[in-house]
Amino acid sequence: MTQEVGVAARTVPIDFVRSAVATAQRQGVDIEQLLHSVGVAPELLGQDRARVTVDQMAATVRELWRISDDELFGLGPAPVPRGSIRLVGFGLVACPDLGAAIRRFGEYQRLLPGLPPTAVTSTGGRTRATLDTSVFVAGEELLTVFLLAAMHRIVSWGIGRRVALHQVEFPYQRPRNIDDYDLVFAAPLVFDAATAAITFDTELLAAPLTRTEDDLIEWTRNAPVDVLSRRDYGTSLAEQVRKILARGLGGDRGAAGTGERWPTADEVAKRLAMSPQTVRRKLGEEGTSITQIREDILRDAAVASLVRGDETVEALSARLGFSEPSAFRRAFRRWTGSPPGSYRRVVPDS
Repeated sequence: MTQEVGVAARTVPIDFVRSAVATAQRQGVDIEQLLHSVGVAPELLGQDRARVTVDQMAATVRELWRISDDELFGLGPAPVPRGSIRLVGFGLVACPDLGAAIRRFGEYQRLLPGLPPTAVTSTGGRTRATLDTSVFVAGEELLTVFLLAAMHRIVSWGIGRRVALHQVEFPYQRPRNIDDYDLVFAAPLVFDAATAAITFDTELLAAPLTRTEDDLIEWTRNAPVDVLSRRDYGTSLAEQVRKILARGLGGDRGAAGTGERWPTADEVAKRLAMSPQTVRRKLGEEGTSITQIREDILRDAAVASLVRGDETVEALSARLGFSEPSAFRRAFRRWTGSPPGSYRRVVPDS
């Protein structure tokens, strides 16, 4: 599985890799070797603005699975041997609907004491699924994000529908990389909550399961890419603006390379059927702006290309619409805290 390229290319913050490295260190793993195997330069761990591709993060998670032989990387109350979740999945895909699958999963949990306790309650047309993270090793925020995202993706995948979340709750303080949480969940976020939880419409419990055992085998074979790569749920204005602006890359062939250009703020507002002032205000409430979203698109496209290693810096800077490579290098350092060469050198030996 290769990293999505083009306008769909995404990156994730180095904080996630740091959490993975801390986990590996507890297992006595050679960190330099681990990072080299997934194509991440060790010096990037010291850069707070550094990014990695979804494929690099997925490879890191797979390596942790291999090292620990545990679906929860050795961070849960007891080991969850690799393959356990897939076996549970075989029992769930036979259920007639999502509600039945959730009830059956509750029964299976008793057979896997390493899984964190979950509870599902429904009131007022909304269903809340909670995750007791108090059983985790202290400070493992990455595992909380990973499991909440997995819960969301599995529900969506099982019923074959986009599931918009009403709220996502985290039992820890608001993190620095809040924008990345929005890209993962596209829902209102609550921090310092009593427990980890996601909330969605109760009517979805009656939705029929549409997946087969063959579908499950394929989905788990691709894991954890589908967990790390959020699908387009369209609930965030910032995400809608990103889709509109991303067309300026012309399918990963930058504005300069195709003759296309970035939509203006007025054009973005028109496509959203809003006034420019309303778009600015609403984006501000989400903690971003049209300029910031455009920068994020360029940053992610640049990181993905550098990690792939299929373009020179000169060609990449031109494709992304920079007047000269030096301007691109300055922008890249501003985005990530490192020069482009730091990402070039991380490509692992074949």
